[in-house]
Amino acid sequence: MTKSQNSFNRRDFIKGLGVSTAAVSAGSLLPLTACSVPAGKSDQSKDDGPVIQIGENIAVADTDRGKVKGFIARGVYTFLGIPYGEDTTGKNRFMPPVKHEPWEGVRPAVFYGNSAPQNIYDRSTTSYGAFIDHWNYDEVSENCLTVNVWTNGLADGKKRPVIVWLHGGGYTSGNGIEQDGYHGENIARHGDVVYCSINHRLGVFGFSDLSAAGEKYKDSGSVGLLDMVAALQWVHDNIVGFGGDPGNVTIIGQSGGGGKVCLLAACPQAKGLVHKGVALSGSAISGNNKEYSKKVGEYILKEAGLTPATADKLQELPWRDYMGLAGRAAQKMRQEQGDSGMRRGGFGPVADGVHLPEDAFFESPLPDSPDIPMLFCTTFHEQSPSRTDAAMENITLPEVVERVKQRYPDNADAIVQAYSNNFPDAKPIEILAFINSSRLAVVNAATAKSKQASPIWMAWFGWCPPLFDGRMRAFHCLDISFWFLNTDLMATHSGGGARPRQLSLKMADALVAFARNGDPNGGGLPAWPQFTIENGETMILNDVCEVKNDPDKEARSSLTLS
Repeated sequence: MTKSQNSFNRRDFIKGLGVSTAAVSAGSLLPLTACSVPAGKSDQSKDDGPVIQIGENIAVADTDRGKVKGFIARGVYTFLGIPYGEDTTGKNRFMPPVKHEPWEGVRPAVFYGNSAPQNIYDRSTTSYGAFIDHWNYDEVSENCLTVNVWTNGLADGKKRPVIVWLHGGGYTSGNGIEQDGYHGENIARHGDVVYCSINHRLGVFGFSDLSAAGEKYKDSGSVGLLDMVAALQWVHDNIVGFGGDPGNVTIIGQSGGGGKVCLLAACPQAKGLVHKGVALSGSAISGNNKEYSKKVGEYILKEAGLTPATADKLQELPWRDYMGLAGRAAQKMRQEQGDSGMRRGGFGPVADGVHLPEDAFFESPLPDSPDIPMLFCTTFHEQSPSRTDAAMENITLPEVVERVKQRYPDNADAIVQAYSNNFPDAKPIEILAFINSSRLAVVNAATAKSKQASPIWMAWFGWCPPLFDGRMRAFHCLDISFWFLNTDLMATHSGGGARPRQLSLKMADALVAFARNGDPNGGGLPAWPQFTIENGETMILNDVCEVKNDPDKEARSSLTLS
């Protein structure tokens, strides 16, 4: 039984023990000292006072819907699960988000909001993935439109830069605190920024294009994207009360979250709500083809035995039933029509010419689309093939060629040779990881973004942790905790300790500088030039940081020719 199927969850268990969820959630999320503190020093005050403070007149903030009460953790005001939209069940399913109704009194904001319906990652006792990422999930429901906030002050007149985290998981999985590395306390304290993270609709609930059923459903293929816009609108309307500047909002996301950053940077409805973007190990320069997405919606109606006139019945199905039905419909569509290159079975934001350009982002923008400074970053190895499989560590170069043929059947030898020439000191297993990484797509996205006026910066993260006998390498998700000063908190990624902490401080300072003034320079990193198509200037993030011009150009060009 998955967590999403189990109504008896951690929250029920905690209630049974008589322990407050606020105390448990705050304490369990921060078992280690903040990594923003130099090695050997404590982050506790001299009197070693309370770590958590909560009370009737502690951490109370105003919003346009009513008052909320959070808590103070190690001096940082923390608010969890504030609703920015109404429950999306029933008549609100497939519809654009609806602003939450005002509430009376003071609403507690002390526990993370529900995760959107999805298939939860394996969390079994034998799962290395669960050990490495120890996924944080609690209740799963369509009542999932919530925002979390960490800040150093409330309504104090300061205009702190605002950083909004968009979680990964493609467009089908994840939540705002899925990994502990997403936690906002340390970066809020260290950089004096307001840090927010959000949950929004995913998969078949966020991106089922049922426009064939009529005008009512014209936005149904993009409501997950519109949720993000609604969350940013909430930030714009309310963040002053949390000490933030609504005119200085930086969105940042990793993997699918990096794609979301690019989506919002191309979405006219986000103009004025976002001012800078950071895309980590993920990007997007197009939405889903609108004809294909609409056809998937027609298959959903057919699978359900419905017509456009009776499509409203889809809003009445239990969410698990609809998820299964939509998945079967998409599978039949792929079998009968082909997938046309659509990711996630066709369930992603639709390039409808209204919310997203029908053509390539940035090169053919819609009127009033944002034109914002952006920072792109990938990791050296992304999916390290030998991470949990020691037998792969000593594969040979001919074996790498055979594996590469699965993806590039006509040009594998030339690709492997090009990467071997570009990286003569790399082991064959590292050559395979380089080839499988996402840097090509991210460089293409930065190149497309260069058609706009705003500046671009590029980074490549190569730091490798000591875990799994060094086989993890610079893997997908590793850099997240470095940007947010969470390398000790996310020790199952970094190993923890002084070495990752030193790089983390440099990266966090660069992020704060970028959020503050649109330029990552000014901290402990070397001078960081803007990215240009001609030179491909790239900051290498490692124990020793340095700038190189397009460091994998020769190797990467072999992929464009395949």
